[in-house]
Amino acid sequence: MIPFKGKPYLKIGDVAKQIGVSPSVIRSWESLGLTRPLRTESKYRLYTAEDLKLLKRARFLRKVRGLNAAAIVQLLRREGKTRPARDGSAGAIGAHLRQLRIRQKLSLAQVSSAAGISVGFLSALERSQMSASVGTLRKLARFYKTNILDFFEANGTSSRQVRPAQRKVLQAGQGVQMELLAWGNTVMEPHLFRITPEAGSGESYAHEGEEFIYVLRGELEIALDGEQYRLKPGDSFYFESSTPHRWKNPGRKETFVLWVNTPPTF
Repeated sequence: MIPFKGKPYLKIGDVAKQIGVSPSVIRSWESLGLTRPLRTESKYRLYTAEDLKLLKRARFLRKVRGLNAAAIVQLLRREGKTRPARDGSAGAIGAHLRQLRIRQKLSLAQVSSAAGISVGFLSALERSQMSASVGTLRKLARFYKTNILDFFEANGTSSRQVRPAQRKVLQAGQGVQMELLAWGNTVMEPHLFRITPEAGSGESYAHEGEEFIYVLRGELEIALDGEQYRLKPGDSFYFESSTPHRWKNPGRKETFVLWVNTPPTF
């Protein structure tokens, strides 16, 4: 341990040795909000004894129960042992949105008016103090003439095989996690959606393309063309993305959905 501001801390290398994983794994867990280590002026990460305890629990869940990084974070949140990160994926979205606005020399008021959201909410979103629903992210992406895929920072091409720990993860509002399963030069945009009870897309949204849904676990309610459909495990659903749609998890358990968009303009 090293002293910092009168308290003992561990560096990332020491933590990695003690829990038996690589520093890159610890950093990937951090990006999902598992830990929020203190940073020195030189940007070195410093970990407390509580951080070490939490990371040991994460390693146990990974090795013994076979959970991927996103599933570990979700489980620990449900247990009340960690909270959504203020940096991580939410931070990446906030910084990206701010860069887009500044690059186009727009004010907060101009963007919020065009997207139909308040100035205060947009400001908090850019500062990573809040997360936006899928519907709101889609409105902002359309306004900036981009797509939600860019918010994953999924540049370049992925290999044919993508292991669970390598997925790109995006927190899209309270209780909705999107895991990108392939990216790069693809004609499809496949996701694994994890949706907690009562969470959903927020308002209706529409875009170009077609969508295919397959419910793996739990239930999904989707509203389309004035009708509501309730999907259960094993159910599949296809529709044109240009039709305004909204969805939510109406059940009491977390819902897992394989969701495919084509072309990748979501």
